[in-house]
Amino acid sequence: MSNHTAAAEVLLERKGCAGVITLNRPRFLNALSFNMIQDIYPQLKKWEQDPEIFLIIIKGAGEKAFCAGGDIRAVVEAVKSAPKEAQDFFRREYILNNAIGSFQKPYVALIHGITMGAGAGLSVHGQFRVATEKTVFAMPETAIGLFPDVGGGYFLPRLQGKLGYFLGLTGFRLKGRDLVMLEEDLLALKSPSKENIADILETYHTKSRIDQDKSYIFEHMDKINSWFSANTVEQIIENLQQDGSPFALEQLKVINKMSPTSLKITLRQLMEGSSKTLQEVLTMEYCLVQALMVHHDFHEGVRALLIDKDRSPKWKPANLKEVTDEDLNNYFKFLGSNDLKF
Repeated sequence: MSNHTAAAEVLLERKGCAGVITLNRPRFLNALSFNMIQDIYPQLKKWEQDPEIFLIIIKGAGEKAFCAGGDIRAVVEAVKSAPKEAQDFFRREYILNNAIGSFQKPYVALIHGITMGAGAGLSVHGQFRVATEKTVFAMPETAIGLFPDVGGGYFLPRLQGKLGYFLGLTGFRLKGRDLVMLEEDLLALKSPSKENIADILETYHTKSRIDQDKSYIFEHMDKINSWFSANTVEQIIENLQQDGSPFALEQLKVINKMSPTSLKITLRQLMEGSSKTLQEVLTMEYCLVQALMVHHDFHEGVRALLIDKDRSPKWKPANLKEVTDEDLNNYFKFLGSNDLKF
């Protein structure tokens, strides 16, 4: 089967033994739209039941991005004009994230280029992720008054040490190591098992490790683990100030630009998510996003970074002290009959 039209935002094709998903909005860095979610989910479910489909490959069109995030500008417009549509976007997106996380066949994400936010949700929860020398991975949501959603509360605290806390709070961009694209090899497999795919990936991974310099960020892991082990954002900031090294001061400068509300929500989200299942995390994140998408900081962050592009958001509250425990508890309240259901 094939879904090829001039305007298709996502291409869904069967190639050999594989179902291939191509995010097809290269001009918009393959930002995930509501229509794309609606197209991908049912096809994924069909392929899961199809005995002739042995694996899924998901990739982005063009050379710049796998998926740079959700179509946030469209979400902001929907919040103003049709709030139910905005709620629906996140509900269906999180249900898709869960479907990827529980998918019963090998799921291979070729994360070439920019992979952020929603792009992480489409890739990280699957069994295999393939980075290339052009991969840039980040969860930059605290800069727009949100939090690292799409299951960020599940996968970030499970990264090595406190790396996930660092990434979630600062939006730091990780660069992919050299990795040769291997789609052709995967497509050539006749009826591959999970082990077959893992073996091929390991072959490429071994090739790519030869003469590779140690990743820049891992040089700082001991300090990151120490700074971000704190239980409050205020203590993390104090740790960075006390360290005073150029790298610490660089991260301090970044954190001080983020929404104070988003920072406190993110730290609690990651701490709570560290002991929850993916479904439990997505249910929690759905509550959070319902509250934050009508919050001042989300609209102000999108205005400052994506619309006016003045990069000078005016956060409310403007500092961490003003974000109380009571505020936080309200954001984390469940929605009862409106909770996310899978």
